[in-house]
Amino acid sequence: MTPKPTGPPDGGWGWVVAAAGFAVNGLSYGVLRSLGLAFPDFAEYFDRNAQETAWVSALALAVQQAASPVGSALSTRWGARPVVMVGGVLTSLGFVFSAFAHSLLHLYLGLGVLAGSGWALVFAPALGTVSRYFSRRRVLAVGLALMGNGASSLLLAPALQLLLDNFGWRGALLLLGAVTLHLTPCGALLRPLALPGDPLALPRSPLAALGLGLFRRPAFLVLTLGTALVGVGYFIPYVHLAPHALDRGLGGYGAALVVAAAAVGDIGARLPCGWLADQGWVPLPRLLTIFGALTGLGLLAVGLSWGGPLLAAAGVYGLSAGSFAPLTFCVLPELVGIGNVVQATGLVMLLLSLGLLGPPLSGFLKDETGDFTASFLMCGSFVLSGSFIYLGLPKALPSCRQASRPGTPPPEMGELLPVPQVALLSPGDPHSTLDTTC
Repeated sequence: MTPKPTGPPDGGWGWVVAAAGFAVNGLSYGVLRSLGLAFPDFAEYFDRNAQETAWVSALALAVQQAASPVGSALSTRWGARPVVMVGGVLTSLGFVFSAFAHSLLHLYLGLGVLAGSGWALVFAPALGTVSRYFSRRRVLAVGLALMGNGASSLLLAPALQLLLDNFGWRGALLLLGAVTLHLTPCGALLRPLALPGDPLALPRSPLAALGLGLFRRPAFLVLTLGTALVGVGYFIPYVHLAPHALDRGLGGYGAALVVAAAAVGDIGARLPCGWLADQGWVPLPRLLTIFGALTGLGLLAVGLSWGGPLLAAAGVYGLSAGSFAPLTFCVLPELVGIGNVVQATGLVMLLLSLGLLGPPLSGFLKDETGDFTASFLMCGSFVLSGSFIYLGLPKALPSCRQASRPGTPPPEMGELLPVPQVALLSPGDPHSTLDTTC
């Protein structure tokens, strides 16, 4: 007999799932961010320029993000565990196939298409499963899972350089194939969990499995529109922060210090922000708007700074961006319901793929103006515009409603709708309050 759903456990095996999410994030985005170290070897071996080799990671990221709704749909139909395990196998095969490449086209197919497809099957189901296991501590748990990106980058970058120096790019790709195969046991840890609010029947059509009907929800539509704008500017510092610091005359080590300041701020902000958000003092949509706006302002400051102020601005940007990232996914259960969170995560990832337009646009502005000032002003403006759209989310703006704070989180059945005026009175309770609206 199937046990009756009782709600997210908020701990227990959920921490194992969060650790699995940490590893999945590290073995996807962390590996992808470190892969650029092999590009000079690719360019030398195949006698191609840097722009052509850069398409390897660009294609992998595009496939990973654009195909994320497919991973969510398969997870909705068959569960996150088998989908993530298959994704781990595909990713590993992509690296192994690429180790025997005889042309750049083979790398496009192996790393870009095959490994990118594997990564598309792992991220959204894993992160959605973390959200399903937590309620009161959700932002903390998701922040922990998303820390895998930065932690993996710090460890894999020197490790990959060591592999390239000792085994060449073919040997390094083979070993990365073995490393990314660990996505499969991470998927095995994603134990299925039945929750109130889960759909009573499986989707009958591919379109239903993709969750496209979620766009009929006004709050989710607002979130996706804002996220699409934020995405255009959000990924530009990943590519052009170091070149911007070099243009400001900081030198190689100074530029590395600027990037490190942003990375350390990003990693260091996720757990404190998760703890703050989980206290319930400020609604998640409002926190999302605040930290999104601070991220945009930080990017504007980066574009206008030189020397020491640039280092400080990069740190502020990292702190804001690290706080913003987990909130983007943790607000989803309140908007679409816990039963639709995996599908919604995949759709958000799809819209974030618009961020791939950002670096080329930033490079164009650099070529036209001679430096990256206009590029960072542009990306900060996009992030601020998206944050302005977030103001349309329920509870993003303060209201003059006065209500007693609930002792337990409300059921996550979907859209955050206004609560009608009601008197919260109980016999013999002098602390009861009247819920009023303006």
